[in-house]
Amino acid sequence: MSLRAYQQAASRAEAPKDAEYRLFGQVTRALIAASEAPTTDIARRIDAIDWNRRLWSTLARDCAEPGNKLPAEVKAGIISLSLFVGRNSSEVMRGEDDFETLIEINKIMMQALSQKTDAPAAA
Repeated sequence: MSLRAYQQAASRAEAPKDAEYRLFGQVTRALIAASEAPTTDIARRIDAIDWNRRLWSTLARDCAEPGNKLPAEVKAGIISLSLFVGRNSSEVMRGEDDFETLIEINKIMMQALSQKTDAPAAA
């Protein structure tokens, strides 16, 4: 079996939560690279911020779907974060803020996605 075939099979077998974690990792790495790039590398900054905005917009749209089974407070939190990410992204592009807030939000989401949900509740 070729490496490519294995990767495709693994990605199809991947749980949605794992896929979200992986995507957040990729987007966050792009934000970190853009934050470390020279300020003249506008294309890298735009690409990373746009990718992050699209990720968060997709999450917010998914949370707004009637069939979404997440608890209401979690959906509301994700939608709120999405709106914040949109505003903060504009500030970063205008040079009024740096990438750190966007990177930290994504890292927090990755931590949440990495938590086991099937663990028994603490007594």
